[in-house]
Amino acid sequence: MGEIGSRIVASSSIKMAITGSRAEENELKKRLWEEFQIRAVAVDYGGEFIHSVGKIVERAVVAAKREGVIKDTHPEEGAVAGATREAISQIMPKALGLNVGGKIGIARYHDHVSVTIFLGIGLLHLDEVAIGLGHRAVS
Repeated sequence: MGEIGSRIVASSSIKMAITGSRAEENELKKRLWEEFQIRAVAVDYGGEFIHSVGKIVERAVVAAKREGVIKDTHPEEGAVAGATREAISQIMPKALGLNVGGKIGIARYHDHVSVTIFLGIGLLHLDEVAIGLGHRAVS
């Protein structure tokens, strides 16, 4: 497959974010570890976008620590928080002032950390879909 780098880690976080069930998440997480030694986790979230931004970052960091994707250190927490903020900034123009619901996918291989936010944006019965992706390097 070649060298595992930011592209594979990013695609792994995207795949985690678009899983449809916990069983699918767990199967993908297991496969990523067995094939590439990529640690991954996904977590759901929802609510009014502006009030959810802090919670989205918090949920990403807590889930990554809980599942052993990152250690309980400032640099590693900061890498996940920064990548999550980057992903949020990419979807913000579509989501401001609206209700959102979706999933955060996080993947890590050595110093590559990637966070994907996949969400549905509610606007009456006209739902929109958006995806944001952030990457950080952490040693």
